[in-house]
Amino acid sequence: MQDAIKSLRYAVHFKILAKYLGLLALMLASLALVPLLVSVWFGEYELSKRYLIVIVLLMVVGLPSLRLQHPADVQHNESLTITALAFIIAPLVMSYPMMGSGLSFIDAWFEAVSAVTTTGLSTVADIENMPTTFLFARAWMQWYGGLGIVVLSVAILMNHHIALRRLINPGGESMATTTRIYARRMLAVYVCLTLIGLGILMLLLDDAFIALTHTLAAISTGGFSPLNSSLGELPWQAQFGVTLLGLCGAIPFIFYYRLSRGSWREVLADIEVRALLAITLLLSLLLTMTLTSQLSMDWLQAARHGALLAISAQSTTGFSSLDVSVLDGASMGLLMIAMIIGGGVGSTAGGFKILRLLILWQLIKLLIQRTAMPAHAVIEPRLGDKALESNDIERALLLIILFLVVIAFSWLIFLVYGCEPLPALFEVVSAAATVGLSTGLTSHTLEPVLKAVLCLNMLLGRLEIIALLVVLYPGTWLGKRTE
Repeated sequence: MQDAIKSLRYAVHFKILAKYLGLLALMLASLALVPLLVSVWFGEYELSKRYLIVIVLLMVVGLPSLRLQHPADVQHNESLTITALAFIIAPLVMSYPMMGSGLSFIDAWFEAVSAVTTTGLSTVADIENMPTTFLFARAWMQWYGGLGIVVLSVAILMNHHIALRRLINPGGESMATTTRIYARRMLAVYVCLTLIGLGILMLLLDDAFIALTHTLAAISTGGFSPLNSSLGELPWQAQFGVTLLGLCGAIPFIFYYRLSRGSWREVLADIEVRALLAITLLLSLLLTMTLTSQLSMDWLQAARHGALLAISAQSTTGFSSLDVSVLDGASMGLLMIAMIIGGGVGSTAGGFKILRLLILWQLIKLLIQRTAMPAHAVIEPRLGDKALESNDIERALLLIILFLVVIAFSWLIFLVYGCEPLPALFEVVSAAATVGLSTGLTSHTLEPVLKAVLCLNMLLGRLEIIALLVVLYPGTWLGKRTE
């Protein structure tokens, strides 16, 4: 059996990795031009020099890749490896300019990982005293990190048939052609949502910079705020504006494209979108009840904070209108469940995704239904009007299990270091689900080992675990290769 597996296994081609990672370096260089211009505009020239150095080095590394031919085909392990390395390399490169704001390497790397994975956890104590370029760069990295997540979701889901069919419709075209079409469509949707969101927040806020950074962080479900209190200091209209933008980012972006083509009935009938809205509404009601009973809030105040927290947790945006550390255990438990589930497939949201929860629910229903049927009865698992393949079910269950295993082991490490159980679990869940809500445990005083654990959680959660495991698997790098 093992010999048969080895005979069918192919390692990655280094030329293909060099080609696409070189293009990634050029893309990062072009994206770094934006914070470079911002640093020059605000006269923060020390940061300008650091961004200039990064841009030059990235161009030196990336330009030779233009001479390499585009491959006719890309293996699944190659697409996953490229995806994983993109989210590993980008934070390492961007740590250098972030260190120019007075951070140590570990804290700068933490901020960069949190930004690129659209998490929003931060070790900075007084964010309002940080340089303007630093504040913009974090939100900007979350924005392009979110775009990368939406586009690269095709690579991550290449063997997840039902999810892939929901994102793209290959038809008779090659996967490479279809992916390019999908990427162009999603870029158009992403930019349009960003511009619409920016226009709305510009009307609700007097400060253009606050509106811009919150828009970039919200539409990417990132959650970085340039304010110490996150949404706490904003007017309630702006709080809901930012939070609803985060909810828009948690809806699969392909549905906006279909909506623009007039397929609004298809969008409203989609089981994943309806489930997202229903779960968010239920969570809002439950949080309103717990905030009323435990924190003695009036109903109106509890309903406002409950809705904001529910949307923030379910969409994995991570903005907060109040201090999470004051919440009771029941409220934290509800938030953790929401964060673990997350948003839709093909969105910028984290968590193990609502689609997989629906697959698990259908499997449970099927097992119960079979107990009342004859032994010879054949019943096909379905999700809406689509049949579930065994591969879809296996991947959904595997990812849910791996997600919970990562949380359990990470939590154990925090307990070994003497952290309080509930805040530690909340922090680990927030990192693994790429949310960013925090009880205050994440700070510059946190042990470096625990910061590294949270960074690993953020990367594992964003890459849906499998992609990073593929990079660590020896068979990815060693063995025979196709011609």
